[in-house]
Amino acid sequence: MDAILEEFDEFLALERGRSDHTRRAYLGDLRSLFDFLAERAPDAGLDRLSLPLLRSWLSAQASAGAARTTLARRTSAVKTFTAWATRRGLMPSDPATRLQLPKARRTLPAVLRQDQALDAMAAAKSGAQQGDPLALRDQLIVELLYATGIRVSELCGLDIDDVDRPRRLLRVLGKGNKQRTVPFGEPAQAALARWLEDGRPELATADSGPALLLGARGRRLEGDRRCRERARRRRRLSRRRTGGGRTAARVTRC
Repeated sequence: MDAILEEFDEFLALERGRSDHTRRAYLGDLRSLFDFLAERAPDAGLDRLSLPLLRSWLSAQASAGAARTTLARRTSAVKTFTAWATRRGLMPSDPATRLQLPKARRTLPAVLRQDQALDAMAAAKSGAQQGDPLALRDQLIVELLYATGIRVSELCGLDIDDVDRPRRLLRVLGKGNKQRTVPFGEPAQAALARWLEDGRPELATADSGPALLLGARGRRLEGDRRCRERARRRRRLSRRRTGGGRTAARVTRC
């Protein structure tokens, strides 16, 4: 099974453009399914996967307390795998075609009230007026998030070259390695100019690379784990564009 999972992982990365986090989750889900199969039929192959067994596995996961979102992801992992395995000739037919995705509960995200957003922007502006590099950076973060609505991880993954200053556009790398262009307004443009001219040069080091936002030690600002994943995806894309090499691998270091 390990060789099959390795090949499936390559398919997810190269053909589906799945993130490192998604691929790890999918492979973990499949290993759980294979363990479930082995408990009921030792030494069984992929041909022993059936719709009743898949439903029993998901039912056991639900009984163990798995959330609906987790069950939905595991269902998606299985459906993607069995469809791929059938196309590859590893299975005679796809047992998951009639396996339905559990409906996840959708709740609106918590957002700031208008007065809270204005307070945050005023606080960032107050610190930036003193010329502190970190305050200039924080003002840019607030302005860009407010102007564009992009994810924090997407913001932290931006490089300087991703900013088109004359046209006030950001080139954002999102989920599935998909790029999109996002506009921003004049307040964010002013904050960007101050950061690039007065703030970033004070923090930049040999390890900064082209990262737009820097931490106190001069490295790419990390919003969370997803920032590191997006940086790794940028590194892979850079390698493809440049033909590989250590230089392309270093420029997106978190």
